[in-house]
Amino acid sequence: MTTLPAWVFIIYYLFLLITLGTALFRLIRRNGKAYSAIAFLAALTIPVIALLNSIGRLEGMNEGQHFISSLQAGALWAVYVLTAFFYLLVWWGLVFWKRKTKQVAVPQ
Repeated sequence: MTTLPAWVFIIYYLFLLITLGTALFRLIRRNGKAYSAIAFLAALTIPVIALLNSIGRLEGMNEGQHFISSLQAGALWAVYVLTAFFYLLVWWGLVFWKRKTKQVAVPQ
């Protein structure tokens, strides 16, 4: 079986681990509790679902090719993983945007 390069997995799991930690931190501090809870659950379930569904991929296909192929076929797991990743990107955008607006706000 072919597989993606190690650096892809390092970035992938690092992103998910940082997201888990940040979402947990924001849950404890009660900053955007519902959004952070969804981000935490998404970061937990994405790798599990992707891994379980990548185990049965065809010979000669790497994880990325299998994901794209499953997405084109309309597989529910691939749609979930794509949607959850998009949610995490939007969530990170909101985290940084809120942080930036807090820093810019000047008390008068």
